[in-house]
Amino acid sequence: MEQTMKKIGLQMSLLMGLSLSFCLSIVGNLQAEKFSVVGCLISFLVSFLISMIIGFIVPIKKVGDAAVRKAGLRPGSIPARLLESLISDLIYTPIITVIMVVIAYKQATAHGAQIPFVPMLLKSLIISLIVGYVLIFILMPFFLKLLMGKAGITPGGPAERPAGSEEQ
Repeated sequence: MEQTMKKIGLQMSLLMGLSLSFCLSIVGNLQAEKFSVVGCLISFLVSFLISMIIGFIVPIKKVGDAAVRKAGLRPGSIPARLLESLISDLIYTPIITVIMVVIAYKQATAHGAQIPFVPMLLKSLIISLIVGYVLIFILMPFFLKLLMGKAGITPGGPAERPAGSEEQ
């Protein structure tokens, strides 16, 4: 069962990384004065790579579960999902956004643009955090249900309840 949960965790990182990278790349490129398909594709590939690295280094599920327990929230409840989404968003989005803004800024200034870095970063960060939070809140339970069903695990089953919890 532990092996199955690790596999689901990896698949979850992959799906969330793809989704966040795709959407944030589009949002980031729409913020730019010139939308570029090539720029969007490069942004997607770089942000996907970054999200995969984060996903392999940071145990997002364990961090989220620990925060939910510490806050005394019922796993799977709306408040728990809001907290888990916030944690995931605060781990992934700022790192991806800062790196992508630095790359965009360097490219823009190399082509002669005179733009201030800090306002560019803050605007992108605010927009990305909001978009990322909404995406994570919506997609995380959807992907989890999909992957657990694919693995033959029923929602609310023993693998989904924290150790020591009793069925109500």
